[in-house]
Amino acid sequence: MARLAGVSHQTVSRVLNHHPSLRPETKQRVLDVMAELQYKPNRAARALVTSRSRTLGILAASSTQYGPASSIAAIETAARAAGYWVSTANIESSDAASIADGLEHLAAQSIEGLVVIAPQVRVFDTLAQLSIDVPFVTLQTTDRDLGPTLSVDQIAGARLATRHLIELGHRNIYHLAGPQDWIEAEARMRGFLDEMSAQDVATTAPILGDWTAEFGYYAGRELLTVRDFTAIFASNDQMALGLMHAVRDAGLDIPRDVSIVGFDDIPEAAHFWPPLTTVRQDFAEIGRRCVALLIGALDPSALEHRQSIVPELIVRGSTGAPSF
Repeated sequence: MARLAGVSHQTVSRVLNHHPSLRPETKQRVLDVMAELQYKPNRAARALVTSRSRTLGILAASSTQYGPASSIAAIETAARAAGYWVSTANIESSDAASIADGLEHLAAQSIEGLVVIAPQVRVFDTLAQLSIDVPFVTLQTTDRDLGPTLSVDQIAGARLATRHLIELGHRNIYHLAGPQDWIEAEARMRGFLDEMSAQDVATTAPILGDWTAEFGYYAGRELLTVRDFTAIFASNDQMALGLMHAVRDAGLDIPRDVSIVGFDDIPEAAHFWPPLTTVRQDFAEIGRRCVALLIGALDPSALEHRQSIVPELIVRGSTGAPSF
């Protein structure tokens, strides 16, 4: 390969290892020869020679939910842009044995850094008792001091959603929360309660849901039997969708009779009817900062990527002033 490209073996090695000192035309000449020969590097052999696997690991729980799944995709994209591969261990159960098995699976692949995407509090309780011997970052903020964290400010996002409803004139606002054990659900509920208190608006106890549209529909049907509210802030867009279904089944209009806000800004949210007002999380930025933080830990430099990412309120047609 080196002979065909007219370069030294050392130059080929530098191309394979993404060395920054190469001239673009030299790098491209080597890449063209690699493509012509259909050359694919043997990652295992390279790891033995260089002691670098250039692989990051993700330990993920509940990865089928929109937030975790989007975070994984964003990290994979950012890692590839930085010259790393990603290996993901999805743990179906959050018990200690499953978590230990997941970490062992990733360690066997000689990962150089680890991302923990575990939305449940109990996963962090277990991780606190285990030894993790590579640089790692968690994507949820808890009161457990496990190391560097990077997260979207869920409390701020919930306060944005709640403040939007209050500024529209709503005073009878319900909150449909997520599962009690989920860190994001707890933070969004706290943000709702904090903003209601700061605005001196009376509130009732949040309703604990399960993230599904089916539960949102069920909760909406139950709430509409009394109808002592004009707005609902749902902790995710799927539950908001179920609420909208229940409101329409009751013959009511959104937002004239009930305003609804979601959280996440899933791709379909803009196509609900009416389009859903929601809180957007920048998953691409999460991935970029997460990989930058890990690479910084692997190749020591200033770690300026620890601050929370502020979400954005996306106002659409599902919210309006109350009709009273």
